[in-house]
Amino acid sequence: MTHPWHVYLMASIFIVAGGFHFIRPKAFMRIMPRYLPKHRLLVFLSGFAEVLLGVLLLIQETTTIAAWGIVLLLVSFLPVHWYMIQNKKAGLGLPKWLLYGRLTLQFGLIYWAHSYTQLSY
Repeated sequence: MTHPWHVYLMASIFIVAGGFHFIRPKAFMRIMPRYLPKHRLLVFLSGFAEVLLGVLLLIQETTTIAAWGIVLLLVSFLPVHWYMIQNKKAGLGLPKWLLYGRLTLQFGLIYWAHSYTQLSY
């Protein structure tokens, strides 16, 4: 049995987004809260996790565990989004309404990923 089309969409989003951590690591390091250590390492690890979880989402036997991994990953990213709102430089010059929109989007993505924790074949 194949996945619904939206599983492929989510997997693609995470694979592409994770890939950008390796293509443009400095962009991701700029938005990291100062209290987190080793920004470069964390950017690469989170990018690797996004790619890996995106791929695992596509495999029926690992879809549920990948979905839980994505939920945890997105929750771990919430401080970054909050930091972007609080810190003008980390906010990349984006308007506050857009930064709040990104934070809200995180909750939508968490809900979306969580919906795949219930898939059964």
